[in-house]
Amino acid sequence: MSAVLAGHSRAAAPGVRADGSIAVVLLGTGVVGGALLKLLNTPAAASLRLVGAANSRRQQTDAPSLASRSLREQLDSHGDPRDNIRLLAALDASGASARVIVDATASAPLAHRHAEWLARGYHVVTANKALAGGELPGWRALQVALASGGRYGDSATVGAGLPVLSTLRRLRGCGDALLTLEGVFSGSLSWLFNRYDGSQPFSELLREARQLGYTEPDPRSDLSGEDVARKLLIIARSAGFALGSDEVDVQGLVPEALRALDTDAFLARLDELDEPLAELHAKARSRGCVLRFLARLNQRGRARVGLVEVPPNHPAARLYGTDNQFALTTTRYNTQPLVIQGPGAGPEVTAQALLGDVLALV
Repeated sequence: MSAVLAGHSRAAAPGVRADGSIAVVLLGTGVVGGALLKLLNTPAAASLRLVGAANSRRQQTDAPSLASRSLREQLDSHGDPRDNIRLLAALDASGASARVIVDATASAPLAHRHAEWLARGYHVVTANKALAGGELPGWRALQVALASGGRYGDSATVGAGLPVLSTLRRLRGCGDALLTLEGVFSGSLSWLFNRYDGSQPFSELLREARQLGYTEPDPRSDLSGEDVARKLLIIARSAGFALGSDEVDVQGLVPEALRALDTDAFLARLDELDEPLAELHAKARSRGCVLRFLARLNQRGRARVGLVEVPPNHPAARLYGTDNQFALTTTRYNTQPLVIQGPGAGPEVTAQALLGDVLALV
């Protein structure tokens, strides 16, 4: 089974003749959405028609403007006020045989519209983890909505498009079952702890990672572990573990005193992260180990996210750069886990995952 969950295509609107193409509305023209816009101008996307694009404040449905290579920049100052009704109307008026909403945002309110859009027969392709990796009722609503007609492309929600969810669903389709899961699910945290060897303060590495664009503008989004927890929930739920978000033990790296600060105040106090992490690193090194930020799920459905010591021969000890790693132990991959590894961060690979899920609708 592919990473696009099964469903049915939406019938053309009354009086509109389907033309066999795929019409796309893009929500979010930030880093990932901007990378997707570039891919839409390549031969690989020749079967797609962009009929609407929007950032958080403005949108565009005018065909000549949508064809401009500076569309992303133009939306910063030009375009109509944001109106989802008009964007969906553009999809309905397209005459395309497949109508796709691509959510390249991290907006929770938008994510909670996914089930509604699917129930109305639109297809949804997303990098937004807030629904599938959020509260359990949202996940269940998504499964119900999938029976209504639309298809859900979620490859970009985990591993920046690494074939994690598609592999897991293929195994389940063959009667295999996930027993345990372990891995490094954050490209930013992977980079930080692959580099952190005690020779420089952790805060210096964090500042460098932020400048390189490996972390969110507010690094607490990465350091809290919540993003990793959402990815763990998506994988676990896809494997048949009906876990609630409150059932994941998340051990983040942000001290209590720094959690409520505004971003600028937090960045001014990054040095307060150094001493606790230096102590943990020294203890790990004294035992011949290194630190890695791991997500773990066992056979009983117990899930944990946090910093742990691993020995040098552990798979996570041999990662490079922003590599993600997913080690799946199943009833058939039991003696040795199935390991999926590769770059787990970056707008280009994430955008490619979005494009791949849209093209899978053909």
